[in-house]
Amino acid sequence: MLEAGLQTGQMLTLIIMAVALGMDAFSLGIGIGLKGIRLLDIIKLSFIIGVFHIIMPLLGIFTGQYVSTLLGGVATTVAGALLLLLGGHMIYSSLRGEDAPSFNHRSLFGLLVFALSVSIDSFSVGISLGMFATDVLLTVLLFGFFGGLMSVLGLLLGRKVSKGLGEYGEACGGVILFTFGLLFIL
Repeated sequence: MLEAGLQTGQMLTLIIMAVALGMDAFSLGIGIGLKGIRLLDIIKLSFIIGVFHIIMPLLGIFTGQYVSTLLGGVATTVAGALLLLLGGHMIYSSLRGEDAPSFNHRSLFGLLVFALSVSIDSFSVGISLGMFATDVLLTVLLFGFFGGLMSVLGLLLGRKVSKGLGEYGEACGGVILFTFGLLFIL
């Protein structure tokens, strides 16, 4: 009976952590969705984010078995800096109009940068989990599922809202990304 309670508690903890890590993907999704995005791109980007939410904590868990928690703050700062750069570029692009090339979320580089920016904190969480006994497969699958799900929800919400914002959608999305980047750094 006690073991079943512990397993339920551990599962609930992992789900809460997975949802919290997925919130980055949700906020990024809103920002990108505000810029305007096709359904096929939503599926591709969400899939890549889900995969990164599996790979990054897995790498973190293995690294956490050997490295101290010092790296956790560095990973969060890097994620914040990436979001600041992406958000700043989106704001700049929207203010310059068609003259400035927009960051292409459809390119392989764009997909990887977006996925990395929201999943790098999963690496630092993985480091912490690597210092404790955790079910590795269950943990990374939950993180991947919720990372992908939250990004789909954010992208769809941003896409729906962008229709009402028109040309200001990209600037609003940039402000959201920039704000989350600041929150990561501070």
